[in-house]
Amino acid sequence: MAYKEKAPLKTLVMRNILRKSGLDARHQIVFACFLATMVMYMERVGFSIAFTEMAKTAGLDAATTGTILSSFYWGYGLSQIPGGWAAQRWGGRNTLALSFALWSTAVLVTPSSGKEIGMILCVRVLVGVAQGLIIPSIHTVLAQWIMPQERARAVSLTTSGMYMGSAAAMALLPSLAARAGPRALLRIVGLTGLSWLALWLAVGRSPPPRSGYLPLAAGHSQRRSASGMRQKPPWLRMLRHPAVWAIIVNNFTFHFAFYVVMNWMPTYFDQVLKVNLKDAGSSKMVPYLAMFACSNLGGWAGDHLITQRAYPVEAARKTVNTVGFVGTSLALLAMPAARTLRGGTMATTATLAAAAFARGGFSVNHMDIAPAHAGVLMGLSNSAGTLSGVIGVAVTGVMLKHSDGMAGWWAAFLLCAAQCLAGSVFFLFFAKGERLFGEQI
Repeated sequence: MAYKEKAPLKTLVMRNILRKSGLDARHQIVFACFLATMVMYMERVGFSIAFTEMAKTAGLDAATTGTILSSFYWGYGLSQIPGGWAAQRWGGRNTLALSFALWSTAVLVTPSSGKEIGMILCVRVLVGVAQGLIIPSIHTVLAQWIMPQERARAVSLTTSGMYMGSAAAMALLPSLAARAGPRALLRIVGLTGLSWLALWLAVGRSPPPRSGYLPLAAGHSQRRSASGMRQKPPWLRMLRHPAVWAIIVNNFTFHFAFYVVMNWMPTYFDQVLKVNLKDAGSSKMVPYLAMFACSNLGGWAGDHLITQRAYPVEAARKTVNTVGFVGTSLALLAMPAARTLRGGTMATTATLAAAAFARGGFSVNHMDIAPAHAGVLMGLSNSAGTLSGVIGVAVTGVMLKHSDGMAGWWAAFLLCAAQCLAGSVFFLFFAKGERLFGEQI
């Protein structure tokens, strides 16, 4: 009772709402993690919308605008592995709370004038560093709370928040920025992050299940065994194991295709489909919504194969991963062949939907092979994913610049398709479903 009296009013309100929701602690954790990724991506899209207006008002050129928009990824890429280490050392719950406190505050103090380039640049790098802690922290939390046969659904639901957040931001924030201005948009996004923090402080107050769904060792305390936070990651063993590289390669492959398609979508619509994205109406949101649906479908399919069809975990992960990436490859080849808005939207949607489905394979596999080090391993593979985005977007630009007509588009999408196929084959050969690391906690 004394703790409740000291808790912030907003947190107390959140706890009361959660008690009335009927959700148990595990489902509260998963739902809160879903909202975390949703709010995170609303911030990213929201800043892009706000800064586009700020840059226009300040008369900034495209090179400066691109530098500011990409500065987020400098910090985001650098903090992935440290984020996984921090989540394991101090707990995913605490690290996730720290992340939201940092980036929300940074967004609230972001200058609303596009002329304050230096300050905005520093803030965006800080926001990237803070948000780089989120995904590794979520994986650490889910590894503690979620039983193995439910992990694919839990991971797929939480990651699908990214796509729902993008769709919601594209639908709501442009009109908000037009009416209230970039400053108001940034403040609303920052306050949304702090509101999520209040929710997070209210959920999952009881300790995770005794097993923690992590391995227990005799003679260790419940707290230490359930959390697994004290165990040092076996870096050399992990980096030498092909199963770890199967995850890293497929994270690289997924984000290569994802970032290429999403970053070059406006240009693709303009040059290939002859439609300006701002005039595409609801078409620009359809790919995000499809990713949300198929990310959850991939998680459901993976768990269904294990619980209902008695597939071994390894076979279930490989099946979902292969179906997803083969579908992605075929859809990528349809993108340069499309000539109408409907055809291009369908091809783009199929590409991203199939890629999201594949996350029910490689993205949950961290918790299969290293449940006690899921955050660290996710940070490692997500660093590769961030790097692939930087490389893929740049390489696509070079291909388009030095090729005539549609040749550049065919080359870019063929490269993405080839990577998806190669990644899925690599996963088929080397991925594992049993625990390989963290035998003793």
